[in-house]
Formats: sequence, structure tokens, C-alpha cells
Amino acid sequence: MTAPPGGSGPPPTPGQPAQSPGPPGTLPRGVHAGYALGSLATGAFGTVPGLLLLPYLTDTLGVAAGVAALLVLLPKAWDVLVNPVAGRISDRTRSRWGARRPYLLFGGLALAVLFGAIFAAPFGAGPAAGAYVAVAFLATATAFAFFQVPYVAMPAELTSDYAERTRMMTWRIAVLALAILVAGAVAPLVRDAAGGGVPGHRWMGVFVAALIALGAVGAFLGTRSAPQGAVGESEPSLRAQLAVAARSRPFRALLLCFVVQSAGVATILAGVQYFADHVLRDSTTGPTVLFVCFVGPALVVMPLWSRVGARVGKLAALVAASLILSAGGLALVAAPVLPTAVVYLLVAVLGVGYAGQQVFALAMLPDCIAYDTVRTGRRQAGVFTGVWTAGETFGLALGPGIYGLVLATTGYVSSTTGTAATQSDTARLGVLLGFTILPALLIGLATLLLRPYDLTPARLSTPTPPPATADHAVVAVTKAAKTHGKGTTTP
Repeated sequence: MTAPPGGSGPPPTPGQPAQSPGPPGTLPRGVHAGYALGSLATGAFGTVPGLLLLPYLTDTLGVAAGVAALLVLLPKAWDVLVNPVAGRISDRTRSRWGARRPYLLFGGLALAVLFGAIFAAPFGAGPAAGAYVAVAFLATATAFAFFQVPYVAMPAELTSDYAERTRMMTWRIAVLALAILVAGAVAPLVRDAAGGGVPGHRWMGVFVAALIALGAVGAFLGTRSAPQGAVGESEPSLRAQLAVAARSRPFRALLLCFVVQSAGVATILAGVQYFADHVLRDSTTGPTVLFVCFVGPALVVMPLWSRVGARVGKLAALVAASLILSAGGLALVAAPVLPTAVVYLLVAVLGVGYAGQQVFALAMLPDCIAYDTVRTGRRQAGVFTGVWTAGETFGLALGPGIYGLVLATTGYVSSTTGTAATQSDTARLGVLLGFTILPALLIGLATLLLRPYDLTPARLSTPTPPPATADHAVVAVTKAAKTHGKGTTTP
């Protein structure tokens, strides 16, 4: 068993009841706010590499677009393997701080330090610089796995209340939107204020690292009074745990949809700098204004989305938000002939849809975990969230990778000056389509993958029991027959 610094306890006793979530009802607002602070770390890491890493490679380090796409994709693809491992380790952790909270502190601080290292550029520009970025990004993605997986696992264990988990996600997504706004809008300003190029990216890395550290420490301290529940038995092997996650039909449907939609959202993020440079032709203020328009509405409409979810249900609200996001992307393809103000308005429509898409997908995940815990009697939140965050991280990595391949296919020209080179009409068309049509199709069509999802409040309160053995089935049928006065029936 793993026990990080902070003390350890005995391993779980075989046959011990599964961990019980915290009691139903309202958690203190301090716990809501403290937990939500962790989104400063997840939002910063989920946003800035997707926004600035690909342009950093192509327009500052001189790496070809196709190679840069692979350098961005492969380190995060590693998380497909490491995230489930991180989940299993946190499931089996025993410490005086609980199973998850040690990772919020130590994983989060490691994430901050390694993120700053990505943009340190000790080898200047060229192939060696690109290889260094790939290695540093791989190490950072590993640290992120050990922060994010335990962090995402916590809501299913903090409360057993269906509506309370939505309230928790509303707080979390509000802070996530703020983190994306600050990291995505301010990071380019820090880079430019420090002179751009390699020096500017170094200072930007320090700024984002500080933001990540603030979120990690805030989440660790803010959840110290949260209920932890009793630690119980988990599946004996990683393969067995992954098999359990794979057998959950609602979880599979939600995961597949979210992975594809994450790739679509990440494609939008990857294209912001390029869209500002080559479509809006405003490389100075364009990226910041685009981010404000994309994320700002989320801070306003979050309470509205919460009420919509309470009225129509999480699933219907997720589909509606996804279609709004997709429609905004399709309309944005007309950006070259639209007034700039209209372009920014359409980006705000994307932001409205993005807010709902995030809050409901993340609110439905704890429902899947809680349903499986009651149905199987085993505590496996870390495994479910490990698989989830592996898929999410892979989707977020696919976005810049896909966008980079679009640029390479349409002939995008790289630069080592820190300023984008002049591009052909075909390359500018690739910039536009990768930012609009492609993510709109990914996000909209992914909603079809939700058809098998069938969790409702009523079903969560009466989960389907595990399949009975033959003897149990005979007893059950016999009792049912006697109850109805029809004698004994043998199958």
C-alpha cells in the first residue's frame, strides 16, 4: 500500500464495506470554495499549453508544424497509461490527510515547478530545444496526473447527494472559468510585456507556475474539514479495476463523449493565437480579447445553467450546451467577412455553450462513480477518475495535435523570430477551418455517443444489483412465487 508523507494507517481489510460518501445535505461553503480552488491548477495547465505551446514551438523555436503537433500530442498521450495508475495508487493510499489530499499538495507543487521548466529553453531554438520541451512536457503531464486524478475523485466521496454534486461542480466550473480567463488572457500579456520570444515565454512560465501552486495549496487547505468517509476494499488489480469501469455503460457513454468534445475544445484553444494573427490580424490584443469573450460569459451564465439542469436534467442540459457550442463554431466560419465585433459576439456564444458542457459533464461523472459504488459495494472512485482524466487529457492533447496537422497539411510556415511569418491563402484557410468547422463537428456529433447514458435521480437511488448466482436466483423466484400464492417455480 502507498502512504505519502503525512502518516499512514493500516491496509484495508478484505470484505470491509466500501467507502461511504459523505452524508446527504449541504456541504459548508468553505468546502465548496476550497475544493473549487484546485481548478486554478487544472485550468491553468489545461489552458496554457493548449493555447501557447504549439505557437511557441512553431513561431519561436522554429519547429516544423507537423513535428510540433507530435511533440504536443505524445507527452499527453502518455497520460492514457499513467492516469489509471495514479487513480489506483490514490485509492490504496492511507494517510492522516485522507486518500486524496496528499496528492493535491505534493502533486500540485511538482506540477508547478515542472510547468515552469517547459518554457525555460536552456538550448535556445532548434531540434534540441524541441526535444527538451517534449521531455519537460512529459514530466509535467505525469505530475498533473497525480494531482488531477485524486482531485476529480473527491466529489463522489464528499457527498451522497445528487443535487449537491451539481452545486459542487458549479463552484468548480466557475473557478475553472476564472482560471482559464486569467491564465489564457494574462499569460500572453506577460509574455509580450517581457519582450516576447524566449525571455517572454520564460516569465510567462513563472507566472502560470505560481497560479498552479496557489490552486494546489488552496485546495489542500480548503478541504481539510471535508468528510472523508471510511476506506474500504477495492479490486485487487489494475486490470480488474479497469474491467469494472469498462462494464459501466453510463460511464463509457459519458467518457467517450467527453473525450471527443475535449478534443474539439482543445482545437479551439490551440487556434486562438493563429486565428488572431491571420484572421483577425491583431496579434497584440486579439488573443486576450478572444479569451475574455470565450470565458467571460461562463462566469455570468453558470447560475443559469445550474437552474436549467435542475429543470430538465443533467443529460438534456449537456446536450443543449454542446449544440450551442457547436452552432457558434459553425457560424464563426464566416469570420473573414464579418465585423470584428460580431466575431467576438460569436465567440461569446461559444463561451455560453462551453460553460454548460463542462459543468454537466463533470457533474455526471460523480453520479457514475456513486452508482457503481452502491451497485458493486466497492470503492473505486480513483480508478473511474483515472480513466476519465486519462481520456480528458488525451482529448486535450489531440486538439493541438489535430490543429498542428491541419497547419502542416495546408502549408503553414514556421519562424524563429517570435513573430508569425506571412502565410499563403491556403495556410490561412487551414487556420480558419481548424478553429471553426472542425471543432464544431467534433463537439456536436459527440452528443450522439450519449444515447446509452441512462442515470437519473430515481435510478441512482435504486441501482441494479450485481447478477445473482444460480442458487440465489432460485431462492428469489421461490420467494416471489410464494408471495403471490402461486407455489414454487423452478427455472
